[in-house]
Amino acid sequence: MAKKPTIHDVAFLAKVSIGSVSRVVNDAADVKPHIRKAVEDAIGQLGYVPNAVAQSMRIGRTRTVGCILREINIGQLGGFISAAQKILNESGYSLLIANSEGRRQREIELLRSITNGQVDGVLMGPYTPIEGEFEEFLRSLPVPLVMIDRDKPEWCDVVYADHEGGTRQATEHLLGLGHRRIMLLTGSTNLHPGAARVRGFEQAYAARGLKPIPELVVTESFMSDNAYYTTSSLLTQSKPPTAVIAGGIDMLSGVLRAIRTLGLGIPQDISVVGSGKSDLSELHQPPIAVVSWDQKEVGSTAAEMLLDLIVNGTREEPRRAMIATTFNPQASCCEIACPEGRIQ
Repeated sequence: MAKKPTIHDVAFLAKVSIGSVSRVVNDAADVKPHIRKAVEDAIGQLGYVPNAVAQSMRIGRTRTVGCILREINIGQLGGFISAAQKILNESGYSLLIANSEGRRQREIELLRSITNGQVDGVLMGPYTPIEGEFEEFLRSLPVPLVMIDRDKPEWCDVVYADHEGGTRQATEHLLGLGHRRIMLLTGSTNLHPGAARVRGFEQAYAARGLKPIPELVVTESFMSDNAYYTTSSLLTQSKPPTAVIAGGIDMLSGVLRAIRTLGLGIPQDISVVGSGKSDLSELHQPPIAVVSWDQKEVGSTAAEMLLDLIVNGTREEPRRAMIATTFNPQASCCEIACPEGRIQ
């Protein structure tokens, strides 16, 4: 078995001191260009790999970024993760992904664990409202944070989608088709996506001099199972909704499962709008109308922000990046008075 090359071997081949090799490996700024090139050439020729643990202790960095998400198995998050990882890899960083399961205690445990010398910064989309003790806990963390699809806390860099504008467009479309009993399902209004979607929904109604039906605006959870139970309940009432907006990237499956279980058809019995493009929305027959945004742009923007914080430190004015949304109408929505539909 061949012996692994050492820092001594690199120094010998490059004809420099061990200290010079160490400064190149640790990316010191005071290394002369010809010495840096000689060392890098020797490292490449020998296949030398520095001791990552020792290196991180010396420079105070792990070259790793943590990413905490509610559910890492949601397909739409693949674009976010791949884009963030690409930006980080290009700068020599790795991405450590963790699943919080939407539980506050789990979020706290993960943050305590990975910020204790394992990562240099964290990308996070917390399911816990960012207020009170939880906000104070976030402030106490020793590494910079960038919040994903959250507009709080005010002191933190954030990247979020324009759910308000997208939901307003979707609601305007449904109202234009004659729908008035529109159901909006989304998460807590203590979190940006839920609050923004409710605002957009109400704005579309107000623009027509109308008001939403309060019992059809449900802001309990972003979970698929919750969408299933809520949709099932409201669709079996004496005056059911004629359209539904699934205001969360994991909610469409629950809505569609409820509609199928009740033996209803789309759009003849109920019009449907989802959140975020997915295989489910595109392959369903008919295709589902969606409010969409570029998850890759979210991932790359967030990663670039965090790298800047790691290298240059916290800014006086936290940055707030809003990613545009678009509404893509599809055959899952029809006029309320269409031949096979309910007449309101």
